[in-house]
Amino acid sequence: MNSHYTIEKNHQILIALLKAHGIRKVVASPGGTNISFVASIQNDPYFEIFSCIDERSAAYIACGIASQSGEKVALSCTGATSSRNYYPGLTEAYYRKLPILAITSSRANEDIGHDIPQVTDRRCPPKDVVKMSVYLPSIHSKTDEWSCQVNANKAILELTHNCSGPVHINLVTEYVADLSEKDLPTVRVVDRITFTGEFPEIKSKNIAIFIGQHEPFKDSLTAAIEEFCEKYNAVVLVDHTSNYNGKYKVYPFVVSNQVENSFQCNNIDLMIQLGNISGAYYKINPQNVWRINLDGELKDPFHKLQYVFEMSDENFFARYNNIKDRKDGVTFYSDWFNTYHELEGKLSSIMDILPFSNIWISHQLASKIPSNSNLYLGILNTLRSWNIFPGNDIDLCISNVGGFGIDGGISTAVGISLSNQSKLTFCILGDLSFFYDMNAMGNRHIGKNMRILVVNNGLGTEFKIGNSLAMRAGLGDSTDQYIAAKGHFISPDDSVIKKYVESIGFDYISAANKKEFNEKVAIFTQAESLEKPIVFEVFTKDSDENDALNQVTHLSSSLKGSIKSNAKTVIKGLIGQHGYESLRQTIKK
Repeated sequence: MNSHYTIEKNHQILIALLKAHGIRKVVASPGGTNISFVASIQNDPYFEIFSCIDERSAAYIACGIASQSGEKVALSCTGATSSRNYYPGLTEAYYRKLPILAITSSRANEDIGHDIPQVTDRRCPPKDVVKMSVYLPSIHSKTDEWSCQVNANKAILELTHNCSGPVHINLVTEYVADLSEKDLPTVRVVDRITFTGEFPEIKSKNIAIFIGQHEPFKDSLTAAIEEFCEKYNAVVLVDHTSNYNGKYKVYPFVVSNQVENSFQCNNIDLMIQLGNISGAYYKINPQNVWRINLDGELKDPFHKLQYVFEMSDENFFARYNNIKDRKDGVTFYSDWFNTYHELEGKLSSIMDILPFSNIWISHQLASKIPSNSNLYLGILNTLRSWNIFPGNDIDLCISNVGGFGIDGGISTAVGISLSNQSKLTFCILGDLSFFYDMNAMGNRHIGKNMRILVVNNGLGTEFKIGNSLAMRAGLGDSTDQYIAAKGHFISPDDSVIKKYVESIGFDYISAANKKEFNEKVAIFTQAESLEKPIVFEVFTKDSDENDALNQVTHLSSSLKGSIKSNAKTVIKGLIGQHGYESLRQTIKK
């Protein structure tokens, strides 16, 4: 029987990526746990393999090969104490900055600590032995496969990242005695590009710049992005925490999050990712992603990462703008804008019947917050609601999407307000977030520029919206008692918030319906300074919150129905009711 590659998918992916990244030389030591790996590469003429009985010597041999050849060198060993004997040689490689990839074959981490022979814990190598350690478990799902590819790429790239040095991969085997796979899988190769490196050519037609949480943009960077859009036919997809106030931007929620989402503009060939975490949860599926960030890290939320550009946004756009003179136009932006505009028109038409909810409130406030202001948005329901609508170009919008907790919203907003007390700071959040952090409102430094709006629906409504796990599990109102924590501190007639904030020197206003809200909102949003900081408590119902979101995510269905109805009207006008009925019968035949 002819031997080929092991059928273990994690081994196949690693071998394919070793080849893609140009790692040919391997020093292999004997053992049972690394048979699948060694047998696979010894049947591939691409690899140049050297045998060494003991791992201590193997690691030093790898150092010598790397020193003389200038190439990256891999090591392969079995289980038990074999990997421990790499330590002296890898320590040498660490301090001499030699790119040695130690591939230690192993049973799964689940076996650690159960007195199973030859199982040692390799999860925490000494700090000055390797630059990075990754774990490649067996693959049983698409997510496992994605994770394996990302981590293998990450480990291989780290060999020469900044200063070179050794890296560890712990490769799990299930001891499958099947070497029948003739071809390696197609893998996603991720490369890191530095400013002095060779930049890949942009060949894509439909390009989107996706901006997550980002510091406010300098005018020069905004101009560079606008120029890039015009030269490469790109659109800028943002949320409020992007803090991008330039041209060619679209808030994509109403387009990308429709239940019937079949819009052509969602077909993105290349997405250029700027900034950090986005809390927008947009349903976007690009073909390839280029991440631009000074940290140079492989972060792949869309599972389509192709390049990481370790540089500033300014350097990235300057380089690509300088190599192209011709402008391709902004037709892709037009596609996005026109699709958004159609849906936004439908959304505007239902605002009068949309329930009194976080979404309705966001629509009312988005264009009323003064431009020269700061804005803090609570995570999840509030942030999602605001990202449905564009608003005034404010100075700064922040949401705690880094740790994504509800625990520090007011404190963060207080900090923003203290940094510039001549500028208004608006804080919009839910009741659970408010009560979690209400002690921050007693800070003696708070000034009259602080304004807080609390959407009080009496629970964590995020856990009761239609597509939440609790609702999909059929829990219904039983969610209220513990999962959604219903019933704490809500009483429109005897507000706990009113008593508290007035006792510490805040003004207080409230609303329980659209009429009351419209009567009070001008007080909350006026650009002129108030005598005191103010809290605006707004009472909504979780059922209305769910209904509002459901309507907003079904606009495309309504739009198609409207188009169909309008088409019927036009045809009837041309051929009459009798002619229309005859046409229907003919089509049915």
